[in-house]
Amino acid sequence: MEHYQVIVVGGGFSGTMAAIAAARDGAKVLLIEKSGALGGAAVLNHVLPFMEYHFFRENGEVVPLNRGLLKEFVDRLRENNGILANDSTFNEEYLKVALDDMTEKYGVDVLFHTTLIGANRNGDKLTSIEVFNIEGKSTLTADLFIDATGDAMLTLLSGEPFKIGREPDEKCQPMTLCFRLGKVDVDKFYSEDFATVNEIWKAKLANGDFINPRENILSFIHTTDDVLHLNSTRVNLSPVSAKERSDAEKIARKQMIELTNFLREYAPSCKNATLLSSATEIGVRESRMIDGVYTLTGEDITSCRKFEDAIAAGNYGVDIHSPDGTGTLRIHIPKGEFYTIPYRCLLPKGLTNMLVVGRCISSTHEAQSAYRVMTILASVGEGAGIAAAIALNDGVAVQNVDREKLRKAIDGRDLVEGYPLS
Repeated sequence: MEHYQVIVVGGGFSGTMAAIAAARDGAKVLLIEKSGALGGAAVLNHVLPFMEYHFFRENGEVVPLNRGLLKEFVDRLRENNGILANDSTFNEEYLKVALDDMTEKYGVDVLFHTTLIGANRNGDKLTSIEVFNIEGKSTLTADLFIDATGDAMLTLLSGEPFKIGREPDEKCQPMTLCFRLGKVDVDKFYSEDFATVNEIWKAKLANGDFINPRENILSFIHTTDDVLHLNSTRVNLSPVSAKERSDAEKIARKQMIELTNFLREYAPSCKNATLLSSATEIGVRESRMIDGVYTLTGEDITSCRKFEDAIAAGNYGVDIHSPDGTGTLRIHIPKGEFYTIPYRCLLPKGLTNMLVVGRCISSTHEAQSAYRVMTILASVGEGAGIAAAIALNDGVAVQNVDREKLRKAIDGRDLVEGYPLS
């Protein structure tokens, strides 16, 4: 294939926005994705809605904290009735099309059904990657690469160091298979049944009646009135073990049936419920995180630290689903506050032409539990794409991108300080 200036591996929110931003700023970009659609967790794992990403100004005005390309994307969904008035609950079928339209608008080449299988480096530079698709094995070359695989697969294959989960035991947050029930009286479920079934669930859990260790039932509305979205299975196995990740899929499906039968029996609103669908893949909250130039910490999140080299902002707090089974730790960000994510977290220590985006940037277990949500990662990706274009235009290593020029470009796209601090 032809040579590209930027190759992005992984078409989730972070990777797609990185590819679009780099192309928007003049780079020739290829985005490769293992599945047949862009959207990552929203598509492959049925993850919804967008977690809270709105910012409360001192005058009481409420505006989205994460903007830039994410705002354009949400606007596209709204125009096609693909998202509810809360700007959070979306229909992923419209989401796929919106991301297709955006990559086409900005000139990003996209290869679906293409899997990363290898990486080649010469000293401190990646020279090419190996991929496999319907045409067989091929080699792709670029000046700069972006790892948006979620599991830091390009980092792994390039030989760069990484961390797994929490210290010191490397346990990760549990995996979850999301699924949906149809023919549910959703209004009645929340107004009459929700509190009751949660109390029954807790009693039965304490009695050892379930294979699912989750402490409560986590559910959300859908864009379809009689559909209930469940994010309530929980499997505490290793997401970086092929065998355990495979076992997790089967265990989660058993939990799905268990929970469906429970709701049919104990929630009158669900007595006629039909199991509509489950995600294509079990959802992974946490796996590998790179060992980068700077490691974002839980204290950085909870103290709402503002970095000079910030490329994105977030106000979703610490949200740790226990790696040990039952329990979820939540630490909320104060109303009207936010934290930022520094560019240095995207920089591997040993490669001068690779950036890392998505949930596997350099951070601790605690910090990762906060910034891992889709809206924040969209902004992280856009920031990386902006930085990539600057590095290419200036002919410098990603570590040597001019910070003042980067912050000016970031602010110009309303990603951090362009509007919430003004």
